[in-house]
Amino acid sequence: MKKLVEAFRNIFSMPDLRNRVLFTLALLAVYRLGAFIPTPGINTDLLEQLFKQYQGTALGIFNLFSGNNLRRLTIFALGIMPYITASIILQLLVVVWPYLDRLQKKASLAAARSRSTRAT
Repeated sequence: MKKLVEAFRNIFSMPDLRNRVLFTLALLAVYRLGAFIPTPGINTDLLEQLFKQYQGTALGIFNLFSGNNLRRLTIFALGIMPYITASIILQLLVVVWPYLDRLQKKASLAAARSRSTRAT
């Protein structure tokens, strides 16, 4: 027990390691918060009835592996699909909106400069 307390003391005595641990804990807190925010436009009562009806089936097992996020259909139960959709929409908007095209070119130029300075 004494070694465990000493290990935690060492973690928080080193600034770099402390920042990494605190960042990880903050990400976990954000995920847990997102696990309680329901997806907008979903009838949660009807969804609850559906899951009660199909309890013990493959749908119930899938819900179990999602950490019960599927039953509540929270924003983090959606996975990566909203990110992919937003990425596709932005790629289409770059063609239509010149301001986004300039931003994209500026970002790619900055990334190329960063790569060249790392290489030298």
